[in-house]
Amino acid sequence: MALSTAGPSAALIARLRAAGCVFAEDEARLLQSAAADPASLEAMVDRRVAGEPLEYVLGWAEFCGLRIAVDATVFVPRQRTEFLVRQAAELLRATGDGPGAAGGPAGPRPVDAPAGPRPVVLDMCCGSGAIGVALAAIVGDIDLYSADVDPAAVRCARGNVAAVGGRVFLGDLFEPLPTALRGRVEILTANAPYVPTGAIGMMPPEARLHERLVALDGGPDGLAVVRRVAAQARDWLAPGGHLLVEANERQAPEAAECFARNGLTPHIASSEEFGTTLVVGSVVGA
Repeated sequence: MALSTAGPSAALIARLRAAGCVFAEDEARLLQSAAADPASLEAMVDRRVAGEPLEYVLGWAEFCGLRIAVDATVFVPRQRTEFLVRQAAELLRATGDGPGAAGGPAGPRPVDAPAGPRPVVLDMCCGSGAIGVALAAIVGDIDLYSADVDPAAVRCARGNVAAVGGRVFLGDLFEPLPTALRGRVEILTANAPYVPTGAIGMMPPEARLHERLVALDGGPDGLAVVRRVAAQARDWLAPGGHLLVEANERQAPEAAECFARNGLTPHIASSEEFGTTLVVGSVVGA
């Protein structure tokens, strides 16, 4: 049973604010609502004041309006990645409108349209599984496959992904996936690590001190994992399928060139609202 629904005390808010929590009042309210009793609240506040990410303390992260379970072994889904989910949803809806529709305006399928096969979605470097789960919530029934190289992430993702009927695989990129998926994936999302190794030390302490390095480090220029995904993506994507990755603004042109070298038609999309950049690679003319 949670504590009283009365607002958090001024002392609690002040303590969080003194620890550097910018949204101290909101955080205090969330912590109080999650605590079963005063002792557990005190323990949770201690963890937060010590610098542990709020999502680890709560046990969940808000993402696309959903509560995604996370623990202290998994990458916390970022709000900026909601742009990737929105773009993937638009591409799926456009594809569902008929042949060639992926190049036109996206929209939901007509209510009275005959049911077709479920679109196949592959969420690579899935972490908690948040992208696939959110995409299923937006689009509806999808055939979801998720994969990650980190056993801790896979354990977390399985709990989240099971709720939408998806499956999670442990292994390096495409290696653990069923070969029957080759040539069938309509949407491939890969929120691969893209922070250059030399920039890890400049990340906020909540990330660099608490999140696993494998989920952050993208190699010397941040694109090492993205290149490996792009090198194999064409074999797994269906005709008209799309690969979507995040990158920073400086990396995007190089990532787009990499996509083109590997048989994908690239497109760069940016969002001021979410403060992020995507590179989308499409299988065109297959």
